[in-house]
Amino acid sequence: MAAGAVLLPQWFQSEMADRAVAQTPTSPNDRPRILLIGCGGMGTADGKFAQSFGDIVAVCDVDQNRVAAKADEFKADAKFSDFRKAIDHKGVDVVINATPDHWHTLVNLYAMRTGKDVYSEKPLTLTIQEGQVLVRVARETKRILQTGSQQRSSFPQFRLACELVRNGRLGKLEQIITQLPSGPIDGPFPSKPAPPELNWDLWQGQTQPVDYVPQRCHTFFRFWHDYSGGTLTDWGAHHNDIAQWGNNTDRSGPVSVEGRVLTPPVEGGYTTFGRYEVNYEYANGVKLTCKSVLRENFYGVPTGEKATTDDERNGVKFIGKYGWIFVNREKITASDPLLLSTELSPKAVRLPAPPNSKVAPHMANFFECVRTRNPATCEPEIGHRSVSVCHIGVIALRTGRKLTWNPDREQFENDDDANRYLSREMRQPWSLEA
Repeated sequence: MAAGAVLLPQWFQSEMADRAVAQTPTSPNDRPRILLIGCGGMGTADGKFAQSFGDIVAVCDVDQNRVAAKADEFKADAKFSDFRKAIDHKGVDVVINATPDHWHTLVNLYAMRTGKDVYSEKPLTLTIQEGQVLVRVARETKRILQTGSQQRSSFPQFRLACELVRNGRLGKLEQIITQLPSGPIDGPFPSKPAPPELNWDLWQGQTQPVDYVPQRCHTFFRFWHDYSGGTLTDWGAHHNDIAQWGNNTDRSGPVSVEGRVLTPPVEGGYTTFGRYEVNYEYANGVKLTCKSVLRENFYGVPTGEKATTDDERNGVKFIGKYGWIFVNREKITASDPLLLSTELSPKAVRLPAPPNSKVAPHMANFFECVRTRNPATCEPEIGHRSVSVCHIGVIALRTGRKLTWNPDREQFENDDDANRYLSREMRQPWSLEA
């Protein structure tokens, strides 16, 4: 989540210090008591950052080995396997939700309905319907919910790119390209007995029960449609969020989508698509292409040769009449250096700046909003709309045809078959309305 050493224009560096949001003064006693739910790799990282702003008093995971390890690491007194009991724990003020994707919404809803503010990992939801309910409940309960789309805050080059685009630096925006890591196409996988420390039934939650397969669980859950949407909803939730931000459509969405599967899944293996291209069009005429890039790695697992050009790299490219801007977590470049080095005017449109924090500015924004009750940088509607782009892309890949999307009604036009993917039946006793 921390920004690396990226070469930013001098004028923007100067503005960063001037525009940084001052944090509310706090006392040693003003440290929220934090519950960490989901103690895997992302949960561990989030927990470490959260310790700068509060105290982790409880941890929760369906894997008892992880619970024990993280309770020791974070010096948490309370340990849980059921998120409901953990959230109900009297010593909890704030929830960090780093569960697998199919658990995000149910945990977030329960937390908000019981008066807790939530920092939730992306992708925010598993379906469009989940997002609609989540946005409604956030408004009803008036709880703070920050989507973990940290590229908005912790990597300032993304904000710079979006501000330049929003202010016409490229002329009329014509196209956006989001490039994501390819996913695996391995399989088939044999089932095995679940490890004794893992509550496999609870891990599956709302999804239909299946035999335990190691590749369905920790880390690789995201490559099964039961639990996620592959790299399209994982990295896509990051880069398509930036595309929406730069296009000024982060409370709306595209009007059409068409997908092309480049490598189909192997029978009995991962069910999401490893290589693909999805093309969207917006009402303002901007076209978005979201595609996998073979020469990138995912989670340290090699998928091909190392990228040598920006066209092969994980990142976002904005293209307009006057040139292009490419941005990722390592750099920002442009077709003409002057596109970056020329300062914006004082009257230019500016996007929200993060708090003046040396540690995890995106999470700092969340804890600042917990104190002030101001909306978070990536509040529920924005997080929902960003991952909705990814969800309808997955649906286009699964249906294999061009679809017309109505971003106001959040439905496909005249296509009952596509609309059936907007929600999923939950296994009892789980429910969005519980």
